[in-house]
Amino acid sequence: MQTRLQEMKESALGQISQVTEAAQLQDLRVKYLGKKGELTELLRGMGGLSPEERPVVGQLVNEVREALEAAFFGKQKAFEEAALFAKLSSQTIDVTLPGRPVPAGTMHPLSRIIEEIEDIFIGLGFEVAEGPEVEMDHFNFEMLNLPKDHPARDMQDTFYVTEELLLRTQTSPVQARTMLKKEGKTPLKMICPGKVYRRDDDDATHSHQFTQIEGLVIDKKIGMSDLKGTLLTFARQMFGENQQIRLRPSFFPFTEPSVEVDLQCFNCGGHGCRVCKQTGWIEILGAGMVHPRVLEMAGYNPEEVSGFAFGMGVERIAMLKYAVEDIRHFYTNDVRFLRQFNRG
Repeated sequence: MQTRLQEMKESALGQISQVTEAAQLQDLRVKYLGKKGELTELLRGMGGLSPEERPVVGQLVNEVREALEAAFFGKQKAFEEAALFAKLSSQTIDVTLPGRPVPAGTMHPLSRIIEEIEDIFIGLGFEVAEGPEVEMDHFNFEMLNLPKDHPARDMQDTFYVTEELLLRTQTSPVQARTMLKKEGKTPLKMICPGKVYRRDDDDATHSHQFTQIEGLVIDKKIGMSDLKGTLLTFARQMFGENQQIRLRPSFFPFTEPSVEVDLQCFNCGGHGCRVCKQTGWIEILGAGMVHPRVLEMAGYNPEEVSGFAFGMGVERIAMLKYAVEDIRHFYTNDVRFLRQFNRG
């Protein structure tokens, strides 16, 4: 049997070396190593060997099997490498051709406006603060002089998670949290940008989700003149050095007195047109002197310090600056709209 194994090994190795096709190699594999192959048939004859011969023949069988498997593997690998080389040779790439450009993205117009506003107020000595979008009723309303039975809450109907937890309707809670952290210390100059949520019907000028930036200043001897000077500086840096603003009386529970701030129409220069509805002015934000009750709840003595606060909608500023007629354009991710703001 040992002689037969050696003869089979030499014959198989010789045939493997002469194979020129993968199909022929597979046929040889079945012929010698398959379930009904020659090596398997020889193994069945081991039952007639003596106990002394079986270990010797068994070891030889393993050596023959390993030799044949190595030969089959080497030949198969050679066929695969030849096929790969042939494929690469037939599919050459002209490396001198220019590459396909990958378009770079650009900053969203709302993000750009936020950054511009932040830069303006940082230049005026303000700090930027942030807070949670899921807010407690205590900070969103009560700390801002809006108790649970206050009718002004109806204007800020929002999405409640529980009776005491909601999606914030304004970024004013960040002001309340910051005042508490200050523990009555002055000066305090801050702005707080972020998303806010209200149950508004979406249309050309309203959205259930939008972005606000609110500002707060607290110090000794702060008056309305400081508020007007700050907002005038902001308006001129954002919309042009010849801009003018006007203040109109209004009402907000957290400020007293309160004002609406109008910007001189940049389209007609204040003469009246379709953009400003023939008034010459465009409303841009609300503001006022911080209500004494708000100061007291935050740990400040309204007899010693005072302050002003303001809040603006980023979408409103962006719509005015870029002449966008529908707020929904900012959220639909239409690349035709967004490409207009690509500075690259």
